[in-house]
Amino acid sequence: MSTRHGLLAGGNWIVDAVKLIDVWPQQDALANITSEARGTGGSPFNVLVDIATMGAPFPLDAVGLVGKDGHGTYILDTCKHLGILTEHLQATDAAPTSYTDVMTVKGSGRRTFFHARGANALLDDSHFDFSKTNARLFHLGYLLLLDGMDKPCDTFGTVAAKVLARAQAAGLRTSIDVVSEDSERFGRIVLPALKYTDYCIMNEFEAGRVTGHTIRTPDGLDRTALRASMEMLLKAGVRERVLVHFPEGACALDRDGFWIQHGSVRLPEGYIKGAAGAGDAFTAGVLLGWHEGQSVDEQLRLGVCAAAANLAEETCTGGLRPTAECLALGDQYGFREL
Repeated sequence: MSTRHGLLAGGNWIVDAVKLIDVWPQQDALANITSEARGTGGSPFNVLVDIATMGAPFPLDAVGLVGKDGHGTYILDTCKHLGILTEHLQATDAAPTSYTDVMTVKGSGRRTFFHARGANALLDDSHFDFSKTNARLFHLGYLLLLDGMDKPCDTFGTVAAKVLARAQAAGLRTSIDVVSEDSERFGRIVLPALKYTDYCIMNEFEAGRVTGHTIRTPDGLDRTALRASMEMLLKAGVRERVLVHFPEGACALDRDGFWIQHGSVRLPEGYIKGAAGAGDAFTAGVLLGWHEGQSVDEQLRLGVCAAAANLAEETCTGGLRPTAECLALGDQYGFREL
């Protein structure tokens, strides 16, 4: 049995400036900002903070780049406060810390992102040393939003794929997440990484963009297209499991054809304050359950309950709470039928 223990997460380290607005305006029109908050952003930052808040009984370790500025200090201080190791989270004076203005519409929770790539664009394979970690899992995100990692590589396809291959060779199991970019780059950048991925975690938009399927239609979720996309992702090389989350719930498909699905929490009207970070909260719940050897059904349940907790606050991680309290939301409100 492996003696490895813990989660190493790398990729985008971002400070979010979350602004709650009354309406999304048309071009040249005005919207009112009703409140503002600073919070965490980026896959590794959100996931590690969420898992720490949920009470993970294993080490959490950060890898990436921040600037030598106020935002960088905020990231480092937040991690240290939560007991997240920062030895591999390097500070550079070559670029400022990445940040995002998150415009969240009051009532609907729909959000739009204005992003400054900053130091994250400089991250490449030289910043990852897997000989210095005893972590069991390595999570990398977001593909499509890491300029240095998204670059082509003759041997592996992309630099990100090379990093994932190195992690697996060092004995870690890997997971990825991608950003919901509106582009045609998904196949070129995401597909090479799948050969070195154990857990592929995406939302329905991202899965459809990688595979060329339209999963979300005006009539709702196309279950046939969803299953076909997940099968294509496995055929592209995912070693263990594909997991896709969406507002109605989440599902998982293994290499042996085992399929399981779980509805999202039936939240009452007025509960949702913001949807930023809900996908990362789902990922945090899944990774926590995966590390602890939970069944796939338990992983999905913890994922959708963590996402439900997240929706109670405007920031990406402010709504998270200990695992038992997240799961209690499902008991309190019940789950959707899929």
